[in-house]
Amino acid sequence: MQKKSMLDLHRVDVEQYKTVEKIPVAVVLDDVRSEMNVGSVMRTADAFVIERIALCGITGTPPSHEIHKTALGAEDSVEWTHYSTALEAVEQLRSEGYTICSIEQVHGSVSLEQFAVEPGKKYALVFGNEVKGVSQAVVDASDCCIEIPQHGTKHSLNIACSAAIVMWQFFNSIKN
Repeated sequence: MQKKSMLDLHRVDVEQYKTVEKIPVAVVLDDVRSEMNVGSVMRTADAFVIERIALCGITGTPPSHEIHKTALGAEDSVEWTHYSTALEAVEQLRSEGYTICSIEQVHGSVSLEQFAVEPGKKYALVFGNEVKGVSQAVVDASDCCIEIPQHGTKHSLNIACSAAIVMWQFFNSIKN
C-alpha cells in the first residue's frame, strides 16, 4: 500500500473550509491549562467539522506558538471565542438552543456508547481542566453528563483524547 498524497486527500483550504457545512456541535473548554491540548482539540474540531469552540477562563487563545504546534493551522479554520467563564459560554449556547452535555464522571451520567444523538438537535460538549475536570457549577448547569467508559487502572483520559473520542462519536452519529 502507498500512502495518500495531499492531492489524494482532497482537502480544502482555510477559506473554503469556512463555507463547508458544519455539524451542529460546539465545544467548550473549561479552564484547560495546556495550550498543546487546546491546539489538539482545535485540530480535531477541524477534522470533524465542529461549528465552533468556546475557550473559557484560563484556557489559552490564539495566537500562540504552543497552540499552533498541535493545531497546525486549525486555529485559523475553526471559529473560536473566549469567555471569562465556562458558565458564561454555557448560558450563551443554551440561549442559542444548544443542549449542554458535560463530559464528566458523575452519578447519573450516560455512557458515551448509550447516548443517542438526536437529528436536528444542537449540542455543546463541555470538557474540563486536566486535573479538576468540568467545574461543578457547569455540571449543575448541564442538561446531561456523558462518560467515556474505561476499564483500566486510570480514572481519566487526557482532555485532547477525550475530546477526540466524543467529537468522533457525535460526528459519526450525525453524518451517518
